[in-house]
Amino acid sequence: MQKHLNLKIKYREGFRPFAPSVMLEEKDHFFDLDVASPYMLLVAPVKEERREQLSDNYFDLPFWDRLYYKRSDVQSITHLDFSARVQTVTKDTNERYWQLLQAFREKTNYGLLVNTSFNVRGEPIVCTPQDAYRCFMSTEMDYLVIEDFVYKKEDQPDWQDKEKWEVSFASD
Repeated sequence: MQKHLNLKIKYREGFRPFAPSVMLEEKDHFFDLDVASPYMLLVAPVKEERREQLSDNYFDLPFWDRLYYKRSDVQSITHLDFSARVQTVTKDTNERYWQLLQAFREKTNYGLLVNTSFNVRGEPIVCTPQDAYRCFMSTEMDYLVIEDFVYKKEDQPDWQDKEKWEVSFASD
């Protein structure tokens, strides 16, 4: 998932990490973190029980081999050192996002999602619905949700203004 998001949606190097948004009441199931982290300012270890058993030579492996080695059951947000830059979400501060996390938890038993800025490499963060739609249509995203509207890529008309975010790094 990390590699896919980086290369097909963010158009950046495949090794770059993602952060989790987690329901505050679920954080203790995933992270060793004693306080709330609503602004993604804290890095916390992924709980030992969520980590995969590593091979004896894991830390001797080359970077690329360690990068895609399954490290935990929350792989996309687990950094090479088993940490994550956590954002905690509460119903009081962001009810709609909390409800999304709650709905995802009800379906998957995971009250967390990957959290990343809505932009591609070299572009500013989207600020308007038009920016969001342009980015959606110009990348390999499958769906876009804006307020109560869900846009499915295959149901959209052909996009003539598709920008090419050419990358100057080799694929990994």
